[in-house]
Amino acid sequence: MRIKRALIKLSGEVLAGSGSAGLSGQMLTQVANDIATAAQAGHEIAIVVGGGNFFRGVQGLNKGLDRPTADSIGMLGTVMNALALEHAIEAAGVPARAMSAVPMPSLCESYARRRALDHLAHGKVVVLGGGLGNPYFTTDTPAVLRAAELSCEALLKATNVDGVYSADPKKDPTATRFDSLTHDEAIAKNLKVMDTAAFALAREAGLTIVVFSILEQGAIRRVLDGEGHATIVAP
Repeated sequence: MRIKRALIKLSGEVLAGSGSAGLSGQMLTQVANDIATAAQAGHEIAIVVGGGNFFRGVQGLNKGLDRPTADSIGMLGTVMNALALEHAIEAAGVPARAMSAVPMPSLCESYARRRALDHLAHGKVVVLGGGLGNPYFTTDTPAVLRAAELSCEALLKATNVDGVYSADPKKDPTATRFDSLTHDEAIAKNLKVMDTAAFALAREAGLTIVVFSILEQGAIRRVLDGEGHATIVAP
């Protein structure tokens, strides 16, 4: 299945590369080049980026912070990543626009659905930071929500493995890989590739989720062209 318009859920950890935190220039450039190549081939792309390479809200609970404050710090990390991706994608030759669910007008546009749709229609890659703008949600949930409201044909979940497994294949060599699943099966099996709230919202929206590895160059375009190695989670 060739996907014309897609939303990519990109974790902050991917942008850290082999490092434990921060941004890897090499990985940032690789991801941005892959996104630019796909956009130049005619695909319309939005991205929801996480912030775990800078700060995770749950980490703040061990530092004496309450959950709303810790999650707010995590949202700032996602905006930092969105700004970095915006610059890297434009350096690769494709126009991009960072938008934030948390208003930061001196840094980037505030997210508005119609404005984001206009950017997509004019060939810009839309990079969405700030999560939902509210605490108590991971960035999986806004990824599903934005994919649905921007009329994306699928949500691409970029990970470090080539699909969905019954357990972490890096820790459990007996883990089984799934070629396809339904949303109900993903929820019932308690698979950790996305949180339950995100799967439930995707089920209600009838949104297909494609889980793939972003570590190989060109992976994004291959998946968008229906050629990549991935797990399909569909209604």
